[in-house]
Amino acid sequence: MSGQIVTETVTSKEEGTRLDRWIKRRVQLTQGQVEKMIRTGQIRVDGSRAKSNTRLSAGMQVRLPILSGDAAKPAPDKTSKASKEDRDFLREITLYEDDDMIALNKPAGLAVQGGSGQGKHIDGMLASLGDGTHRPVLVHRLDKDTSGVLLTAKHPAAAARLAELFRSRDMDKVYWAVTVGVPNPPFGQIRCWMVKGVPDEHEEDGYRVVNPKARGRRDSDRERMFRSAQGVEGARHSITDYAVISTAGQRAAWVALKPLTGRMHQLRFHMLEMNTSILGDFKYQCRREVPQGLAPGLHLHARALMIPRQNAKPLKIVAPLPPHMAQTFETLGFLEQEAGKDPLAPFV
Repeated sequence: MSGQIVTETVTSKEEGTRLDRWIKRRVQLTQGQVEKMIRTGQIRVDGSRAKSNTRLSAGMQVRLPILSGDAAKPAPDKTSKASKEDRDFLREITLYEDDDMIALNKPAGLAVQGGSGQGKHIDGMLASLGDGTHRPVLVHRLDKDTSGVLLTAKHPAAAARLAELFRSRDMDKVYWAVTVGVPNPPFGQIRCWMVKGVPDEHEEDGYRVVNPKARGRRDSDRERMFRSAQGVEGARHSITDYAVISTAGQRAAWVALKPLTGRMHQLRFHMLEMNTSILGDFKYQCRREVPQGLAPGLHLHARALMIPRQNAKPLKIVAPLPPHMAQTFETLGFLEQEAGKDPLAPFV
């Protein structure tokens, strides 16, 4: 695009994209260069000045300045460098795909995103499923050791729409867990305030009060949730519906969980609050005796998503049990048909 002023139209698939990200998909500019051009009015939207975080709508006209050299070249297509091995793996674990989304059956033990000490992760493999213009992006997260339905969006408009559904209560999410002991009562709703950090050494009105900025001796606690009270800095309210589907005496239970909020480690923390931690969870572990002879690994599985659709029934995406949980089900005598065909049946 060297030597001329170019005006491009925002497509329907780009609805909701930030202006700076939209530009960097087209030209090879740094974030600083993009922000300077926006600030000085070299880049305009529908003839007017805009900001880096301006959300674009379909049909908007974006004026790009005269560029030269490498900056004028199209942004590199990362898909071409993507591994065929990654693409084959993701296709193998794909549960559902349409023009807007890809739902994956994430295996337990595979990280969703990179980080300290992480090797391969889902986010790093998603470029292999790109179409040359857009690459799928994560819409939500699952803990590394949690298995099940993981949703990705194929383009920015779908990402914005699906992310909003996750933030709202319009999308139903159902998890299955095997707990140490049996929750009492066998069904109900858990509500509490929780915060990430290291606990102070005091309680108020029966609640453990947490200072999220505290620096304790245990580094692992900085990625752990604690019960808190309303008004404590960083505290977030969390709500989960739960229902016991089947039990193995008082040793263990198969529990369906429906989170109504999306807090870090919410389900694992809520089961600990019931004094029935999830089998294989060593971060949120109750003092009950752990049943022996069962498969290792965290027994928490993102079983199903029910995604609302306009003028159609909700889309239901269901992930089969991972091998270690299927083995435990067989050992404890749990039968999947006990849960019913509808993932929401245990909550009715």
